[in-house]
Amino acid sequence: MSIAANIASIQERIAAAARRAGRPLEEIALMAVSKTQASARIREAYDAGLRVFGENRVQELSGKIDALRELRDAEFHMIGHVQTNKASKTVELFRAVDSVDSLKLAEKLDAAARKLGGKLDLLIEINVGGETAKSGVAPDSPALDELLIAAPRLEALVFRGLMTVPPFTDDPQGARPYFRKLRELRDAIAARKLPAVAMDALSMGMSHDFEIAIEEGSTCVRVGTAIFGERAKT
Repeated sequence: MSIAANIASIQERIAAAARRAGRPLEEIALMAVSKTQASARIREAYDAGLRVFGENRVQELSGKIDALRELRDAEFHMIGHVQTNKASKTVELFRAVDSVDSLKLAEKLDAAARKLGGKLDLLIEINVGGETAKSGVAPDSPALDELLIAAPRLEALVFRGLMTVPPFTDDPQGARPYFRKLRELRDAIAARKLPAVAMDALSMGMSHDFEIAIEEGSTCVRVGTAIFGERAKT
């Protein structure tokens, strides 16, 4: 199937999941995970109507951004781990960082955004499964409170919500408890009514489990393989 046909199929599945959950379809964004994809294939997804793209390496997007500048309203989100020494380049290239996992990184991003005179949307990445091989803040970690409390002074950053990558299970239903845990954490943070912290975004769900994520409250599903096919090994 073509990229456009894949996208149409995924959008139908998103709509069906939204109906099952009793949610408005407009609450849910489809992000194309375009890491390792050539600019021509990203353009195909853009031509099929997608506007939000996820990349996980600063160097990779830097190498193909010139070929994508004509996609004027495309948004590129960083969804991978960001090294603090790449904060400035990250702010130059990306509209949002959906994988902030420390106050130190947030401070670096804030400083870089201030220098450019702009704003940067961010999500806090939560390691819901407690996996040592994955980035993210533990749900009950003091590091999470540090980030939330620092939000008012990080004036160039817009705290939008949370993101997670749950432990992989062959059965998509296995991800449900982790998605539910992230939603409950989001709701608990929102109830605190912290200054400068919005909790309207939940980025969760990928190619094999995005329907479950939508049922559990996701506002952005990150889909790569189901759009582009199997990615090249790096």
